[in-house]
Amino acid sequence: MRFQTLATLLAGAMLSTAMPSPAADAPATPSIAGCEPGGPCATPLPVKVVVVSLFEIGKDEGDVAGEFQLWKTRRGLTQRIPFPQGFHDLYYNPETQVLGVVTGVGTARSTAATMALGLDQRFDLSRSYWLVAGIAGIDPEDASIGSVAWARYVIDGDLGHEIDAREIPADWKSGYFPRQTKGPNDMKGKPDPSGGEVFQVNPTLEKWAYNLTKDIDLPDSPAIAAERARFTDYPHGQEAPFVLEGDTLSAMTFWHGEKLTGWANDWVRYWSGGQGEFVTSAMEDTGVMQAVTYLDQIGRVDRDRVLVLRAGSNFTMPPPGIDAATYLLRENEGYAGLEASVENLYTVGSRVVDELLDKWDRYKDATP
Repeated sequence: MRFQTLATLLAGAMLSTAMPSPAADAPATPSIAGCEPGGPCATPLPVKVVVVSLFEIGKDEGDVAGEFQLWKTRRGLTQRIPFPQGFHDLYYNPETQVLGVVTGVGTARSTAATMALGLDQRFDLSRSYWLVAGIAGIDPEDASIGSVAWARYVIDGDLGHEIDAREIPADWKSGYFPRQTKGPNDMKGKPDPSGGEVFQVNPTLEKWAYNLTKDIDLPDSPAIAAERARFTDYPHGQEAPFVLEGDTLSAMTFWHGEKLTGWANDWVRYWSGGQGEFVTSAMEDTGVMQAVTYLDQIGRVDRDRVLVLRAGSNFTMPPPGIDAATYLLRENEGYAGLEASVENLYTVGSRVVDELLDKWDRYKDATP
């Protein structure tokens, strides 16, 4: 009897050794406790998805949500990682291997933070997908506040020539025009984007993300319905929030008005070679794309794994009957679509993040 018991125990021990539990199969998350920010690190953290937020209103949790808060709380980004070379500390989920970064507002900070993260040897970003997810101004010609747009082109709105509008020739629509042209009426030739004026998102990846999310029913509210109802001359601006494809213009200036919205449409059309459509205005995306482009050239990241998603928190121009200055100053007291935009941004972006994580064996080596 004792022999049988011992034999049974030995057999069980051999079986457990030969067939380890699923938990034993899963590799432990490396520790970066001994690695200094920006210094060498022999055990970098694997990162499947980088969620790039651009700002947070107040705290990271527990108050009015900006771009980062919902990602941090709902995606379990609980591991705080010091990031003194950037604007905001990083947060990581060791189980899902999702990393959250807040770059700070504007192309200068977004470029610096993205480059700093990409060069930080504490992270293995070689297979990471990047989701730039932020709020934006939205053109009522194309969509309403609360709507969410996947960008195909990211266009820079800063590099150019400018003459004060009070001094421009009578036949000029704007005093702002591209370098290497003779004015805003000379925007029919082939553009030279050597200054970093245009970045194209991987078209196959962008189309995959759009098709995955285009039928999501986004919530509406009486508040944003009342606001968009004022845009009587813009049918798409009066629609309930929806998912669309549309390109983003990044500029350090928070501009506003019907005439500047017209300029933005012309600008995006010119720099995209007639292929793009201005939908959202933002302040950081060209910085992220420029940094990722350089990081790709040294093998730190894969530029073809970047997506840009923007949700309309405010319109880029006032409704009929209100002047631009009055409407802009009122919106600065609180964007009419802020709550809807951050919620819908998370809803749409999460669908893509979940798909990537659920099918990581498929997507880790090849983009969709």
